[in-house]
Amino acid sequence: MKLIVFTDGGARGNPGPAGIGVAIQDADGKTIEEFGDYIGETTNNQAEYRAMIAALERAKALGATEVEAFADSELLVKQLHRQYKVKNPGLAPLFVKVWNLAQSFDACTFQHVRRERNKDADRMVNAAIDRQGSVRSGTM
Repeated sequence: MKLIVFTDGGARGNPGPAGIGVAIQDADGKTIEEFGDYIGETTNNQAEYRAMIAALERAKALGATEVEAFADSELLVKQLHRQYKVKNPGLAPLFVKVWNLAQSFDACTFQHVRRERNKDADRMVNAAIDRQGSVRSGTM
C-alpha cells in the first residue's frame, strides 16, 4: 500500500516553541489523516526532522509499504538525498532515524515542495503550537 505524506515543522523563534504537522493521503490523494504535536522548545530544522519521523512512523503503523514524502524544508530533503552533509550535531541522530525508517519500506522517496503546496501540514503545526498540545483529524 502506498501512502503520500506531507510534513512540516516549525519553531516560533529559533530555537523557540515548536511543533510538527503531518498530512497523510492514500495513493489517490484523498486525505486519510492529519495530525500535529507540540514538541517543546527546539529549532526549525529539528522540528522538520521530527515531523518526518512522525510521518514515517505513522505510515508504517498504517501498513504502508511505499511512501512518497513531501516537505517544504529544502535542507531536510537535500540532506536526505545526500546533496548536503549533516553538519549540525543536533540533526545527525534525527537524520539517522529518518534514514533507518525509510529503509523499512519497499520504496520511500523525499521531495521538496513549495510552502503553498504544504498548507495542511503547516496548519497542523500552527494549531499544535497555538494549543501547545496535540491536534488530530480524519483518523482512520
